[in-house]
Amino acid sequence: MANDTTYALLPHIFKKLPFDHAKDLVPVAAYVFAPMSVVVKAESKYKTLGDLLAAAKAEPGKVTYGTGGAGTTPHFVSEALGIASGAKFLHIPFKGAGEATLGMLAGTVDFQVASTPGVMSNVKGGKARILAVSGTKRLAALPDVPTFTEAGLKDFGLINFTGLWAPKGTPQPVLDRLQKEIATAMASAEMKSFAEGIASEPGYWDAATFGKDLAERTAYWGKVAANTAFERQ
Repeated sequence: MANDTTYALLPHIFKKLPFDHAKDLVPVAAYVFAPMSVVVKAESKYKTLGDLLAAAKAEPGKVTYGTGGAGTTPHFVSEALGIASGAKFLHIPFKGAGEATLGMLAGTVDFQVASTPGVMSNVKGGKARILAVSGTKRLAALPDVPTFTEAGLKDFGLINFTGLWAPKGTPQPVLDRLQKEIATAMASAEMKSFAEGIASEPGYWDAATFGKDLAERTAYWGKVAANTAFERQ
């Protein structure tokens, strides 16, 4: 099964899952890593991340952000951004990520948090601007966009990964083969070019690294959920 960061959110979105989140699926590997970005419409008065955060601190609840709905990854990341920066935003849920993007472009909401691949077409088309991206370095596709650290917000490095899981009990030789094939693919020039072309970073986490990150990330989202006005489904 392939999934992304959303997997670590599941215990905090649903009251009960039809499987054991920690045991029934075995982490195999994670590979393409897409930074999360703060996006505004091209004509927005917020020119930098600092501008946006300063406005949200000056008038708590006035600066708005849109998402595809409560409990989505952008919702949790936006709330985490508020917690990390000490700013207070107002969440405006839409009926899907596409509508949230349209709301941002129309100025119905002030900003949107999204993974970089999802907003690149509007950025390249001159309709939207990215104020900052997560991660430890600037992206090759967005050399002029600062990281959150460069923009003045340290220790906010949330990255959206793509990962692969296998059912518990999958024979170890099968898991080993999957890991080997993924590692080989991610080391290729073609995958490096593909990842960079969608404003992402090519990479590879083995099962141990991936499992450790999942445990830490799941615990982190629990802390965010405890500070977010969200009722599990």
